Amino acid sequence: MSEGRPSLGGRMAARWSRAEATVTKGLLLAVFCVGLVAQFVKPVGDALQGKTYIGGALLSIVGYVLYAEVLRLNTAHDAQREGARHLHETVRQLNEEVRELTARLRPQSGEDVSADRLMEECAQALRRGGEIELWGMCFTGETFVEPLRRVLEDLPPDPSRSVSVRILVPDFTRPIEVPGLVREADGRLADAPGFRRYLVEKIAGYERGLRTMRARMARKAQGALTVEFRTVHMSPFLKLYVVGDEVVFEGIYDKLDVRPDEYRSPGTAPSGPGTEGDQLLDLIGHGSLLTRWSRYDGEPAREVVARRRAFFGTLWDAACPLSRGPHAAGGA
Repeated sequence: MSEGRPSLGGRMAARWSRAEATVTKGLLLAVFCVGLVAQFVKPVGDALQGKTYIGGALLSIVGYVLYAEVLRLNTAHDAQREGARHLHETVRQLNEEVRELTARLRPQSGEDVSADRLMEECAQALRRGGEIELWGMCFTGETFVEPLRRVLEDLPPDPSRSVSVRILVPDFTRPIEVPGLVREADGRLADAPGFRRYLVEKIAGYERGLRTMRARMARKAQGALTVEFRTVHMSPFLKLYVVGDEVVFEGIYDKLDVRPDEYRSPGTAPSGPGTEGDQLLDLIGHGSLLTRWSRYDGEPAREVVARRRAFFGTLWDAACPLSRGPHAAGGA
């Protein structure tokens, strides 16, 4: 016998299943016709009187029909329940596969990523809504504030969203050697007042641009935004970004640019003999990779996130408000 051909018992069961409804309907129709004839044909009616077995037979047929219908409904219910269970199991498996795929695609803690990844995670946190803290410790804020402003502009409406942005930058109102000048005479580092004035104005511009988003977000029902810049007197070698209490990104300004000091005010006398050839030493952060740490990638990564947040918090508490005076960077 071929494996694909059903057995004799199976064929008989299938045939009876198809014929059962027809036979039952035929019997019920015959009983109805006999009862109807008995109402008008007296001999038939007399013959049926006292035949209690016929009533019992009728009740048996009706009971059988009801039993068959209940059985059919139970079978359909069991099939539906089994289908729902199978669907639930399939959805569960798909969810697990999606989570595994997402985990494989997402950078793991300790891996190097670009600044684009930082903005992607900032955007994800902002779209989730609720209370979001975004902290940045950087040179001027150019590679963080400007992309963040564009992300804020594109947020969907959510009046319950609350965004707190903290930016920590070097205090360029005070003399500093890096960034600064490389003196031609001895190769030593010195302060560059003109460049510091330029940096102070640049940072103030980024702060103003980000603060303008407060009214725009309120008008578009995107949520509430608070912005605060602070300064600390140190060279900007480290860049650190914190997204809530979940993820941090850290890196360094690993490229130096030595060029003529084009920020010296016109007509300003050189600071001493032989200073005409002094070169400006600038730090470049564009294109630098960031190391990503997530609290969800195990205990070591969770500890790094906590330590970096505490590091930023300590500096933030000790920092000063951003100076905006027109001569804030004039000291030598």
